[in-house]
Amino acid sequence: MKRTPPDPKAQAKRAALNALRRARRAALKSAVKLSDWEGEFLGSVEQRVETFGRAFADPEKGAPGQALSGLQNLKLKEITAKAKGRTLGKPPRKPFGRRPG
Repeated sequence: MKRTPPDPKAQAKRAALNALRRARRAALKSAVKLSDWEGEFLGSVEQRVETFGRAFADPEKGAPGQALSGLQNLKLKEITAKAKGRTLGKPPRKPFGRRPG
């Protein structure tokens, strides 16, 4: 018996909901106080993903088949890092210099 391939939209929806719930649980577990905005962000994005399957309406804000836009993903990573006591720093810059050749 052959398995049908999984639906990519359903996978993206499940992954986004799991990430949102993990971020909320991490904040509760570590007793980190999220700002009102961050708590509202997690709740509203979770509600939109459950209702519509994705949290943004403009197709230019995210890749097709994804549940969260790029900026929503970034903010979710920042909230998760804050809940775990880490900070998202900027990547190290390459030094300016002469190019060989």
